[in-house]
Amino acid sequence: MRPGARPAAGAAGPVPSAEEVVRQAPDGLAVVDARARFVDANPAAVLLCGLDPDAVAGAPSPFPVPGAPSAARSGELTVAWEPLPGQRREFAYVLAPVPGGEHWVVSFRDVTLDRLRERRLAAIAKAASSVASKGSLVGTLEALAQEVARTDALAGVQVLTVNSAGDRLHVMGAAGFGRAADFFDRLMECHALGVELKMLEALHRREPLVVPDRYEQTMRDPAWAPLHDLLRHPRWDWFVSVPLLARGEPVGILNAFYAPGQAVGETELEFLLAMAEQAALAVDHAAQRQRERDIARREERQKLARDLHDSVVQQVFSMMMQARSLGVLVERGLPPTPDRVAQVADDLSSSAEAVLADLRGMVVELRPATTTGNGLHSALQSLVDTTSARTGLAVSLEVDDPDDELSAQDGDLLEDVYRVLAEALHNSVKHADASGIAVRLSVGPRGRRRRLVAEVTDDGRGLAAGDAAPAPAGDSTSSGFGMTVMRERAERWGGTVRVRQPAAGGTTVRLTLPLRTSLPAAPAADRTVAP
Repeated sequence: MRPGARPAAGAAGPVPSAEEVVRQAPDGLAVVDARARFVDANPAAVLLCGLDPDAVAGAPSPFPVPGAPSAARSGELTVAWEPLPGQRREFAYVLAPVPGGEHWVVSFRDVTLDRLRERRLAAIAKAASSVASKGSLVGTLEALAQEVARTDALAGVQVLTVNSAGDRLHVMGAAGFGRAADFFDRLMECHALGVELKMLEALHRREPLVVPDRYEQTMRDPAWAPLHDLLRHPRWDWFVSVPLLARGEPVGILNAFYAPGQAVGETELEFLLAMAEQAALAVDHAAQRQRERDIARREERQKLARDLHDSVVQQVFSMMMQARSLGVLVERGLPPTPDRVAQVADDLSSSAEAVLADLRGMVVELRPATTTGNGLHSALQSLVDTTSARTGLAVSLEVDDPDDELSAQDGDLLEDVYRVLAEALHNSVKHADASGIAVRLSVGPRGRRRRLVAEVTDDGRGLAAGDAAPAPAGDSTSSGFGMTVMRERAERWGGTVRVRQPAAGGTTVRLTLPLRTSLPAAPAADRTVAP
């Protein structure tokens, strides 16, 4: 090719030198010494680590060299680096020794966003799992607040919920800040002094609000004085308030306080929205469970009123009429004979005993022993004994729990088991026209899990058509609504209630529930004894 001619199309250009390749490389490339200090670094490394280009040599690096415990592994490692407060970065890096053993070459890249994305996804999944477990609302929201703060390294987080009247906010979860029982009252004091409350604005507008430099505004404003001691430490900067929306209605607020040097962008807001959605689900589930409990309590009160009317009220009315008959005889000048008085006294005594037995049975149903710490077995035995004494029926109980697994179960689960069996027993007494009833409860394996199986079987007239079907909407009869409540109690724990008619006659109500299990203790031979 003659001098000055251009290369043909597609021909390779000049080959860059190794030095130029290092200088233009998108990843950080550096040399560090045995003290983990920079010897030299390419422009990408200088930028990633926030170094002074004129003072690279001797500057501390984030990369521990072999000899330090954290650098003993081979392959790609990760390390965190914070050149300035609030500018935390995470690097994935590989070390290679330079012949001679004095220096190491390190190649690294910024994985801060990748790791943050992974932590956020894990936090959202953990929050969803906590919500699905249906634990206490306070425990769920407290854990969620801690998870938000830990994942994004925030200065503080608050989760507040709206009360049932819609006129107060309660702090249900917090991280970073201390708790104050009068937080809302102090907040209202600030509002009365002229503070513009962004969290209430977000709640009413039903959309998140982001406020930069909120800390300085808050601490300089004397109207915020009632909350200065609570919000002063730890120090924060940006403030974000995200409403909790359930079924389109605001049920609370998630407040995020960002550490100095942190800013709020699209990805930060997306994470807060996702966590606020989980918090709203937890609040909604808790409200739904409360509604179910209210319905169950209302139905139990109605059942008590029916039972009082059907038994105690009628028996007391009979006692009143017997006593009045003696008065009528006296008014007519016909004093009752001793035999007549003895007969009435005997009848009154029998009626009083029946009333007392009925009342004791109702007390047992209203306050079973499971609520006083005596256990499910004791509560069921008391229920069976009082039912037998009150009705004259042969009622038996059989419990098969050789390892006492029931004592380790959730108290609310045991309460629901008791209520289901009590309702089934009540239905047999009232509707089956039975002479005998058997209550059986056992704990045993089902595949890899344990389960509870409980049955109430009577020898009565059996099922009428449709008796085993769920109650139709609006049915408030004892058998219809009672069966619905029984099924709801079982479903709360992932269980079922089935009603069937055995070939021999009568009716069997069967409750099946999966039980919570724990890891088995280590075998004695594998255990170590602490010094």
